[in-house]
Amino acid sequence: MGRKLDADDLVGAAEIAERLGLAQVQTVHTWRRRHDDFPEPVAQLKQALIWSWKDVDGWARRTGRSA
Repeated sequence: MGRKLDADDLVGAAEIAERLGLAQVQTVHTWRRRHDDFPEPVAQLKQALIWSWKDVDGWARRTGRSA
C-alpha cells in the first residue's frame, strides 16, 4: 500500500515557489537537479510533478530556504 497523503498537502512547482517566496518557478526544478536531498515527487503527471508540501517545507527549513 502506498503512502497516504492529504490532498491539501499536494503541491506543484508553482505552489512551492509561491509558498517559499521564490521569484521564479524554475528555481524549484533547479534545486531538484542540484540537491540530492531535495524531496522526491510523490506523483508524476504528464505535465507536472507533485510533491508533499510537508516534505518540501521540511527540506526548506533544514537547508535555510524557507520564507
